[in-house]
Formats: sequence, C-alpha cells, structure tokens
Amino acid sequence: MKFAGKMVCVALVLLAAAGAVFAGGTKQESAAPAAASTGNPDLDRIVKAGLLKVGVKSDVPGFGLLNPNTGKYEGMEIDMAKLIAREIFGDENRVAFTPVTAKTRGPLLDNGDIDFVIATFTVTEERKLTYNFSSIYYTDGVGLLVKKAAGYTGLKDLGGKTIGVAQSATSRKAIEDGAAPLGVKVSFNEFATYPEIKAALDSGRVDAFSVDKAILRGYLDASVELLPDTYAPQPYGITSKLGNKQLASWVDGLVTKWLGDGTIAGLITKYDL
Repeated sequence: MKFAGKMVCVALVLLAAAGAVFAGGTKQESAAPAAASTGNPDLDRIVKAGLLKVGVKSDVPGFGLLNPNTGKYEGMEIDMAKLIAREIFGDENRVAFTPVTAKTRGPLLDNGDIDFVIATFTVTEERKLTYNFSSIYYTDGVGLLVKKAAGYTGLKDLGGKTIGVAQSATSRKAIEDGAAPLGVKVSFNEFATYPEIKAALDSGRVDAFSVDKAILRGYLDASVELLPDTYAPQPYGITSKLGNKQLASWVDGLVTKWLGDGTIAGLITKYDL
C-alpha cells in the first residue's frame, strides 16, 4: 500500500491527532468487561481497564498511518494491536491508539500511558536494558531517499551533504557506520516526524532522508528515489515496560504463534512490505 504524494495531508492530520484514537476512529465510552483473573497481574490490569492502549506510528504508510481520508489508523502494526485486543477482550475494537515518535514512545511507555509500543521499534542490545521486546516480527534496513535530479548513486556521493533523520532513531548511527569505511563525512539534521524530513528534502534543506527502507517507500513520489544502499539490519519487536515481565512473555507467545501460523506473513503481504 503506497501513499505517495499524500504526506502534506498526513502532516495536517497529525496536528489534530493529539491523544488516543480508538480503532473505530472516534472515542467512545464503554464499561469494562467482567472477567476472572488471568493469573497475570499486568494483563489483569488491562482487562480491568476494559481497554488496550497502544503507541503506534501515525505517519508510516504500511505500518501505522492515520489515513487523512478516513480519519482511521491502518497498517500492519495497527492490525497487530487489534489482534492483541481480540485475544484479551474478544473484540478488536477495544484498543486506543496513541501516536508516537521515536523520541516520545519510550517516555509514554515508562509513564504507563500506554501498554505496548508497536511502532517500528528497532530491537537493540542496548534497548533491551531498558525495555522488554517480543520476538522479531519484521526486519528492515536503513536506506536513503534522495531527489532524482541530484544524481546520487549511493552514500559515497553524499560527502559534505546533510541527511535528515528522526530524533532518537537508530538511522544516524547506521549511516555514520556506513560512511566511515568510505571516508565520507556527512552532517545530520534531526526532525520530530517523517513528514517533516520529507518536506525538508523537497525544499532542499537536507540532501537525503534516512530511515528504514520500508518506511521510505511510503514517501516515494515522482521527484525522489530510493538508493540501493542498505545499512544496519533493523529488527522490530513489540515493546513493553521493563517491569512488566509477565505481560512481555504473554505477548511474545502471541508473536511466536503468529510467526508460525502465517499471520505475520499475511500482514506483510497485505501491506506490500
């Protein structure tokens, strides 16, 4: 699924997306379902609340996008959140989505504002010291989106240029590590959202837009191209608060099941990832 050319609309919608949005696209009040204890305190807390709260991307076509035409979230990670809600409540609509960025998703999780992050969150050994991660459900690699008119063929051509990256993302280090063996020096500008980076590329404020390739494909249009270079594998996992070990184990069981029964593969095919 591609949304090339719609990112300006997406950016406008994001300004109105403060707070959580239910799976159906509008907020609604409903009583928590009566349920016996699951024996999992973390899961019991969610059941008692009657609602699953998930941090998702709202500007990443194919993974998590707040569609400007429908006002609803859609994408692979949105579907995964709905599947978790169905496992807990028997109702995929008992999920509230909170838009997150690479910079905000950790604090929201730490503060207990959300139960999970399912938002192209790359698993690293360093991050495992701070958060729980499920088994990997998708692996990507960092890439570079550039203007066709620039004539760049790879990172080797970007010496002295400026690359736009997301705040607190792993993209910057991946590009730095890739540039070092080439003897290439680049500078970086950090932005809060992907639409902002694409706008900076379009206006010439940066010379390249770097993030995971599957994300970059959602920003393709007639004026830009994705370079063939790929840097640093980016494995994604469902993330939970470090102290919620039982909840993390429970959701990992779901991911493992979905990897084995073809559910994850089906979602990857559905969204052409």
